[in-house]
Amino acid sequence: MAAALIVGAGDATGGAIAKAFAREGYTACVNRRARNADELDALVKSIHAEGYAARAYPADARIEEEVVAMVDAIERDVGPIEVAVFNIGANVNFSILDMTAQVYRKVWEMAAFAGFLMGREAARRMVERRSGTIIFTGATASIRGGSGFSAFSGAKGALRMLAQSMARELGPKNIHVAHVIIDGGIDTAFIRGIHPNFEAAKAADGVLSPDAIALQYVALHKQHRSAWTHEVDLRPWTENF
Repeated sequence: MAAALIVGAGDATGGAIAKAFAREGYTACVNRRARNADELDALVKSIHAEGYAARAYPADARIEEEVVAMVDAIERDVGPIEVAVFNIGANVNFSILDMTAQVYRKVWEMAAFAGFLMGREAARRMVERRSGTIIFTGATASIRGGSGFSAFSGAKGALRMLAQSMARELGPKNIHVAHVIIDGGIDTAFIRGIHPNFEAAKAADGVLSPDAIALQYVALHKQHRSAWTHEVDLRPWTENF
C-alpha cells in the first residue's frame, strides 16, 4: 500500500490531513517527537476506528539520522511514499530585544531545517520513481514579518524559499512541490484559548476548519500535472489580506 507521510501530525491540522489521505486509500504515516507518542497513538487509533490504515512514527524531525531512518522504515514496511507533508509550526512571539540565540535556533530547526530534511529524503525516493507530491505548510509569516515574530518569520520565509527551489528542480522530474500559506486562525485548542469571540467566529466560518484545509492538501496531490499549483493561500472569508 502506498504511504502518505505527515510530519507534524497533531490533533488539529496535521491530524485532519492524515485522516484525509487515509480516506483516499493511503496508509497515513504520522510523525511527531517521541514525547508525543501517546498523542500519535491516539491519532492512529482514531483512523483505524474509521476503517482506514495508519501507523505512528515517533521521531525528532530536526535530527537527520532519525528522519532518514523513519523514511527508510516507511518505504520498507508500508510502501512507497507518494505524498509527504511537512506541517510543523513553531510559532513563537518574542521581542527581538529578548530573543535568545537558543530560541531563534530552535524555531529555525523546527520550521525550516526539519522541512529540508523531510523534503530531501522524500525527494530522493520519489525521483527514482518519477512520481510524488511534497507539500509544505506555510503561514502569513512566510511572506510578511510581524513585530515579535522575527524567529517564526525567518524560519517560515526560509521554508518558502526551500519549497520554491525544490519545485523548480523537481517539477521537471514529475515531482509536485507545493507551499500552502495558512492566513488566519485555525480551529485548535490554542486559538480557542486566545480568541476573544471564538464561538461566534467559528459559527460564522471566521476561523479555518482543519478538515477544510486537509481537503485542499488532497486536491493539490490529485491535480493533473498540466496544471499544477505551486502556492495557494487559505483564509476565512472574514480575514483581511
